[in-house]
Amino acid sequence: MKISLALLILLLAAAWTGSQGMSLRSSRTSCCSKEMFSRRKIPAFRIQGYLETPSTCTYKAVLVKLQKGVVCVDPEEKWFQGYLRKQKKPNSTST
Repeated sequence: MKISLALLILLLAAAWTGSQGMSLRSSRTSCCSKEMFSRRKIPAFRIQGYLETPSTCTYKAVLVKLQKGVVCVDPEEKWFQGYLRKQKKPNSTST
């Protein structure tokens, strides 16, 4: 089961990066330039996934996958930090 999940994640990552013209093998192509950063808050329902850029990049960023592409986001943005907190919270329902 764990191997299947790992293979699925790798397959999805490969498809995602391939469709965006990026390669995980080269950190240079998965880095964000200053001009690539989105300055707008992205609604959580539009975010399909995210990937931190390598530490070798000039700018610390998160690649956020949307339905129609990928945008770079500053990981310190308040709205993105809120998104991360909501993702880490377990779904709890009180009865």
